[in-house]
Amino acid sequence: MATTTLFPNAPDICADDYCVFGLATCFVKDEGEYRQVEVVEPIPSAALEAILKGIPTSYQMACAKSLGEIFSNESVQIPAEFPQHAQLCDDFAERVVAAVRTYKSRPEAKTHIPLGTVRNDLNHSLERKRVLNAINVVRTEDNVKQHTYTHKTF
Repeated sequence: MATTTLFPNAPDICADDYCVFGLATCFVKDEGEYRQVEVVEPIPSAALEAILKGIPTSYQMACAKSLGEIFSNESVQIPAEFPQHAQLCDDFAERVVAAVRTYKSRPEAKTHIPLGTVRNDLNHSLERKRVLNAINVVRTEDNVKQHTYTHKTF
């Protein structure tokens, strides 16, 4: 069976490969106000395993798909399980390639969500907002003070 590669820079990734996609509730800060957006993004296997253990997450749901269902005719198709107003995350294709490789290296992670199924029983929480356009400003006061003997060798 011949498989076609989807990404020229990732010949190890093909249309039959498994990946989990999540619907994350994120926020964008516009003029001091936060606006809620729903984002579709790939979930790597390690993150999926942590999420399924019940940690609070921004993901409302997770859906397992083959890449051929997402990348068809050289365009990206958001699965029908996701709301129509959901948008793709930044660097979507690159993040999908990275996530798929995590499932290839840990195939046992595919058993958590069988291909074509959806998990809605995640511990969805908005207590810690995921702000997409946050800018981290580092100030001098943020520096950690160290003892004078910290870097000395005796």
